[in-house]
Amino acid sequence: MRKYSLLILLSIIFSCNYKEARTKNIQIGVEISDKGEQISLNAGNMSTVSVWQKYIDAHNNRDIKTIKSMNADEFKVYGPRGEFIDGSEAHEEFLLAWFSGNNPKWSPKYFIANEVVDSEGNLMQWVTSCHDLTLFVDNVELKVVQVHDALIKGGKVQKFYVYERIKNENE
Repeated sequence: MRKYSLLILLSIIFSCNYKEARTKNIQIGVEISDKGEQISLNAGNMSTVSVWQKYIDAHNNRDIKTIKSMNADEFKVYGPRGEFIDGSEAHEEFLLAWFSGNNPKWSPKYFIANEVVDSEGNLMQWVTSCHDLTLFVDNVELKVVQVHDALIKGGKVQKFYVYERIKNENE
């Protein structure tokens, strides 16, 4: 029985490692550096998707405490209309006003984990996601589509970019 248990344990360990090995270093595209160099963009670690999903859920739940706890020390946001938020305190201030004035609600459409090693050898793990966003502007319901690119490091959100467009009635 002991040998059988050991065999099962080894099988589980091997299968987990095999799955990781299959997805590691699978090129899904390229990133263009500031110098014009093409750098391999690879499939990323799915744990970053879990972080970003929790972050979006915290926004939907208006859970400022969780949002701030998930922000990195040097946190930044680049908004769709040129907004720039530097730090968790500025983020909290922005969100409190935005939540009360617009009542936003995100409905996720997809999450893509990807990673790139920059020219200095730093691993950058990103999540690209798309969401339908419903909000109210001057008490009128507005539906937009947002795409986020979020840099995740050590389970924390370092920075993210938001791109959006108004959703067509036929979508």
